[in-house]
Amino acid sequence: MADLTYTQLIRAIGGLERNIARDADEIQVRAQFIDTIAQDTARVAEMIGGMKVDSATVSETRELSKILRGVSKATLQYASAADTTAKSARAAGEQARTTHAGIDEAVSRAPVDVSDVHREWFQQE
Repeated sequence: MADLTYTQLIRAIGGLERNIARDADEIQVRAQFIDTIAQDTARVAEMIGGMKVDSATVSETRELSKILRGVSKATLQYASAADTTAKSARAAGEQARTTHAGIDEAVSRAPVDVSDVHREWFQQE
């Protein structure tokens, strides 16, 4: 088993938290972009319909708009789930910091040196 220090753990947890939050934000931005494209496509369908473009082209453009709205809706749901995941990651990170900070503090205050004690000794059964 590799030794993992408190500092390494906190750094890893912080990095994961930031990555998850950044990814959730990026998903939200992309979902909004897809929604904007869907709205623009619907406007184009109406405009070309007003210009008496053939009905097949207008129909296909409207259908594309509907498909894009569906993709946008699904992406927004995915973004919502990603946001929930980011909140969970923050909570897990905070819990890890709280729990492990207590362990780190207890070890540093111990009246005896426990730095050489094998890690398996501290495992719960």
